[in-house]
Amino acid sequence: MKDLQYINISKFSIQNGKTVDIQLSYQTFGQPLGDAPIVLVNHALTGNSTICGNEGWWNDLIGENKCIDTNFYTVLAFNIPGNGFDNKEENLIKNYKDFTARTIAEIFSEGLKELNINELFAVIGGSVGGGIAWELAALQPDLIDHLIPIATDWKSTDWLIANCHIQDAILNNSCKPLEDARMHAMTLYRSPESLTSKFKRTTKTNSLFNVESWLNYHGDALNTRFNLSAYKLMNQILRTIDITRDRHSFNEVVSKIKSNIHIVTINSDLFFKAEENWETYVDLKLIKENVCIYEIKSLHGHDAFLIEFAQLSKFLTPIFEGRKDNKYFELDCYKKRITA
Repeated sequence: MKDLQYINISKFSIQNGKTVDIQLSYQTFGQPLGDAPIVLVNHALTGNSTICGNEGWWNDLIGENKCIDTNFYTVLAFNIPGNGFDNKEENLIKNYKDFTARTIAEIFSEGLKELNINELFAVIGGSVGGGIAWELAALQPDLIDHLIPIATDWKSTDWLIANCHIQDAILNNSCKPLEDARMHAMTLYRSPESLTSKFKRTTKTNSLFNVESWLNYHGDALNTRFNLSAYKLMNQILRTIDITRDRHSFNEVVSKIKSNIHIVTINSDLFFKAEENWETYVDLKLIKENVCIYEIKSLHGHDAFLIEFAQLSKFLTPIFEGRKDNKYFELDCYKKRITA
């Protein structure tokens, strides 16, 4: 792993016609840039570019001799500008409403150009990171060999937008914005069945249920490691995923994407519903052949992409092993619903 590195992007145009200076930070893992196929990993809402190694949040998936093998691949991860990971106050973004998921994809695209990268073996991301992956594929249809959006979709639904609206209200109006927003979000990241299985209505004290204690813990923990303006920005990005905005129809946009598309959904996800992902798959299959879908079976809801590594590795290993064998994995795009 290399230390945090920076790309300075001057006078970057955002959607309202303004220009801003962006300092885009990133880390690389595995093989040096230019020496191996490149996998771009997009982090989720409270994540960052430390995807493997010490404190890596996707260590079970990425590393030496793992599914995404750093003995063979160069793994690149950008920090979404304004996520606060570099602890530089000047890089926080106050005008968060001016940014969208597509804005971040455009910034990542500029970063790739600065690094002289014009081809990616794969782009993978969970939740909002997967939404940015969709936006990047629509922006540069010839860039990515394998597009792997996990626990996400090509658009934010009304249900998701509604909950992001509640999150924004909490973040702007609560006296404890980070704690309260995080507690609300945790009830959506997990499923009712997950909480029932974990807590079984047990109590920590006579006046406090264990589920309440768990929510308090996650609220307090986020408050110690995250920044309010970063949360507002990330929530805004989540609510603005839409590869068709200001473009033509879904069919026209996706028909230009050359990538093999591997959708990974979660049967219990409350944010990006499995049924919606299956609708996306069917819509894509009417246009493209090189599309597959995999479904994680889990009690844990949206967060299953950070928990169910055995299933996730089973689905993804053939893609990455195929390239290691110097051939692209021949997709079986007509398979039935796959579960571990």
